[in-house]
Amino acid sequence: EVQLVESGGGSVQAGGSLRLSCAASGFTFDDYAIGWFRQAPGKEREGVSCISNNYGSTYYADSVKGRFTISSDYAKNTVYLQMNSLKAEDTAVYYCAADRGLPCHTIVEDSSWDLDYWGQGTQVTVSS
Repeated sequence: EVQLVESGGGSVQAGGSLRLSCAASGFTFDDYAIGWFRQAPGKEREGVSCISNNYGSTYYADSVKGRFTISSDYAKNTVYLQMNSLKAEDTAVYYCAADRGLPCHTIVEDSSWDLDYWGQGTQVTVSS
């Protein structure tokens, strides 16, 4: 059974940090790109960041570049999103998703694609 399980969300004050985790199982982790997305109430889903596990490349949306860092732990089949200098506008439900065929810049920038697997999401709330 394929699973993507997000954790690490919570409430933090502006300027603070959180680290999200996306634990993957049921598929060949190394063959997939893993993306992070977020959706705030009343807004469309937004691509945040992506890491290509087979190439090791990363991609960030302009809104988080320089503040967020994505990484993979191949031994644990887990992708992390370290979020620093958090702002109120980062408040959203954060989801991870996996796709075998798409490059990271497409995963993040083009929300029209139907990615292979999705997690259930974790809430991040940043208070100003």
